[in-house]
Amino acid sequence: MEFPITNSLGQVIDTAEISDAVFGVPLNSGLVHQALVMYRLNKRQGTHDTKVRSEVSGGGRKPWPQKYTGRARQGSTRAPHWRHGGVAFGPRPRDHRVDMPRRMRHLALRCVLSEKVRLSRLILMDSISLDRPSTKVIGEVLLRLKVGSSALIVTRESDLNLVLSSRNLEKVWTLPVSLINAEQLLKREWVIMTLDAVRRAEELWATERPRRWGKKAASLALALGRESDEVQDGEESFNESP
Repeated sequence: MEFPITNSLGQVIDTAEISDAVFGVPLNSGLVHQALVMYRLNKRQGTHDTKVRSEVSGGGRKPWPQKYTGRARQGSTRAPHWRHGGVAFGPRPRDHRVDMPRRMRHLALRCVLSEKVRLSRLILMDSISLDRPSTKVIGEVLLRLKVGSSALIVTRESDLNLVLSSRNLEKVWTLPVSLINAEQLLKREWVIMTLDAVRRAEELWATERPRRWGKKAASLALALGRESDEVQDGEESFNESP
């Protein structure tokens, strides 16, 4: 598809052909939601912890005799129903991490990029080059582009001057194109990409790489292929025999 290219003055100077395989994918809301849940779960540390009755100090002595007191039998003052007792069914350290196939993650990313294009929330710039860090220059560029809310600036490679210039601006982030994902794009309303970043994105995600076979899978496939060839040769010799 044809997409306009904007310069740092906010003027459309040219158009570029961008790949429909990356920027023209239909939205799969279920897949995007699954990817978003995965990215947020993987950020959780899982260090939440509460003490059970065996970890709370005290309570080693039986509070009163078992019988003849008129009270309910008690074995420890650190049982969950006692004050200062342990916690029953409280959170324990665990790993919240979930995984998602690479093809599904990349498809979710392409769905979000395509949705940004459909909502006119993607800006394609010819380049963003700074001789030295300057927050004022980046602020003026965003003002000319009429970007008033949160924005993500995507470049081909990490640019230190751009990072230092943008980090003092509220709700403005920078990332190289190889590190963006569906969550990073969904958290920001605007996405600003350089032309080099778009070309790199097309190299990364326009065509999926073939799945690599493991050693066991490759040997199994080879063995199955040999068995099928032997069976086929046997059938041919049987059919040729009088």
